Amino acid sequence: MLPSIFNDVLGPVMRGPSSSHCAAALRIGRMCRDLMHDTIEKLDIVYDTQGSLATTHESQGSDMGLYGGLLGWTADDERLPDYRTAIASAQIDIHIKKVEAEHKHPNTYELTLVGGNRTHDVTGISIGGGMVEIVEIDGAPVSIGGGFYEVLLFGHEMVHLEETIRRTFPNLADLSLREGDRLFWHIQTNHVPTEEQLLFLQSIDVIKEISVINPVLPVHSRYDLEVPFTTAAEMMSYNEVRNLSLSELALKYESARGGISEEAVLKLMSDLIDVMENAVQKGLDGTEYKDRILPNQSNGFAARMAEGKLIEGDVMNTIILYVTSIMEVKSSMGVIVAAPTAGACAALPGAVLGSAASLKSSREQLINAMLSAGIVGVFIAKQASFAAEVGGCQAECGSGSCMAAAALVQLLGGSVNQSLSAASQALQNSLGMICDPIANRVEAPCLGKNVMAASNALSCANMALADYNHLIPLDQVIQTMAAVSKQMARELRCTALGGLSITPAALEIEKQLGQEPLSEASLKYKIC
Repeated sequence: MLPSIFNDVLGPVMRGPSSSHCAAALRIGRMCRDLMHDTIEKLDIVYDTQGSLATTHESQGSDMGLYGGLLGWTADDERLPDYRTAIASAQIDIHIKKVEAEHKHPNTYELTLVGGNRTHDVTGISIGGGMVEIVEIDGAPVSIGGGFYEVLLFGHEMVHLEETIRRTFPNLADLSLREGDRLFWHIQTNHVPTEEQLLFLQSIDVIKEISVINPVLPVHSRYDLEVPFTTAAEMMSYNEVRNLSLSELALKYESARGGISEEAVLKLMSDLIDVMENAVQKGLDGTEYKDRILPNQSNGFAARMAEGKLIEGDVMNTIILYVTSIMEVKSSMGVIVAAPTAGACAALPGAVLGSAASLKSSREQLINAMLSAGIVGVFIAKQASFAAEVGGCQAECGSGSCMAAAALVQLLGGSVNQSLSAASQALQNSLGMICDPIANRVEAPCLGKNVMAASNALSCANMALADYNHLIPLDQVIQTMAAVSKQMARELRCTALGGLSITPAALEIEKQLGQEPLSEASLKYKIC
């Protein structure tokens, strides 16, 4: 489906260290809960030892997210830190197996669910930034991204039901007969299935089971949608006779993508900014959380700023302070906006909110800046990935820096060309950045990389405003990032098997945290 600013780029609003792990797993869990009619007694999970989840599912929040979703929670639910107690109370028997499963995607969940008189096999993947896709149910290929209402009809000898289903659902988006280990009709619709429709289907003898999987995304999907552009080049062509600002172009895109008014788009963005600002303030107020490796450090930075003990630079120091504050809130299980991911949740808002505070920008200017960041993120989502498991930290902090650079130019009243130039330069500077979390936590070197991404954005915005030549068009830089992702070793893509993750100091921190050692197959990557 076409990317949405509020689905794929800015959001979800969530708790936890990683959107690819926490929010995505939670969405998969929510859809599985719907499939199982809210009744789950047993869950078997298979993780591929050659993927990312075998080594990170516990420390980076996949367990928390998946189990929270099975319990019907939302991604910002305050109960998430106590997921172990809650899942035990629910008496769900969970078994995890790690094997060489040869999954195509590194973030693959292979699940077998048992509850009541139902058993279903589900394979889901985390695409990046909290986005997901269910790719298989009961051995049959499907594509469920969480944007439609999905009605699944299980039974026998149902081939003749197509016309009956089409009459029952006149506004369906898609209809397919799926055959794997079981036979089922798969209905996708934009509309909530009515009780009357479901009761009629239940009256058909050959239909033995009906499951309705509800949307999990804030902006729902539509098959009949048309958007004005999906790449930077197409946008510039579209804008030749319109001469719109980047934020106005973003409004046009998201309004068309979501089938909502431009006023609704502005309201959604304003609400996200509220969450970002609250995260900054909570960080400045001070955070405490036992299970993290970095202490509260933003208060000390603020004190040194006030005392004049830092190198002068009000905007840059405010940005560093804001980035640090947001990262500390994330690491203390506070509520943040994945922008575009949880691991890179601070670079964009830290850069934009910090600059806006220093420049005393208006609320309207701030909303327009974030919209500009959002449309650049759409171009990345369309042509590459935000997932560190796919592309390393260039996909997360690099993308955040790229988006922030465009936003800062918009904040200063620069042109569309200057915004795209800033975005191109910022992403060029980020290519090849690896993802190597220390002690398998999304804290360090993530903090420093978020600060670097925000600093890079500010520098590139100023260079673009001074008309520095970016040389390579933004689309080509995004495509290059996607190509570089394929050339990166698995050990450098959020597996905790390379880079700083395997230094003696990092291993010592793991020992101090009491973490279980990685499997023998994984330990061969460790260094002494």
